[in-house]
Amino acid sequence: MGTGREGSGAVRCTIAPWLSVRGSAKAVEFYKETFGATEAFRLDGPGGSVVARLSVDGAEFWVGDESPEHMNFSPETIGGGSVRMVFTVADPDAVFARAVGAGAKEVHPMSEMHGWRVGRVVDPFGHHWEIGREVRE
Repeated sequence: MGTGREGSGAVRCTIAPWLSVRGSAKAVEFYKETFGATEAFRLDGPGGSVVARLSVDGAEFWVGDESPEHMNFSPETIGGGSVRMVFTVADPDAVFARAVGAGAKEVHPMSEMHGWRVGRVVDPFGHHWEIGREVRE
């Protein structure tokens, strides 16, 4: 099985979600302003569409417009999502509040459960984010 370690040019193995949205340019700005994401890659397409690889302190994810012809659907198109983002940060209360202030809707308020300080929001594009961190005793 290829792990990316073959040969002299080692490639780091990663798994990065690709969020399909309606309005990718607005989504990129939302993630930059709300989560402090930076653009690691950006490709502007016709009609204002964007494909971007974003990074939050080294944790990367991709954002692009949905393309039903390629079987890439936004949560808005399918009536919800099948994946939740688990977003681990140093100050989850602040990030949660910033997300709600920027237009995300609270799904579950910030609380402590199962050894985590965590809350859940759905962003304006239909993606769910569990924002939290482990609680140290």
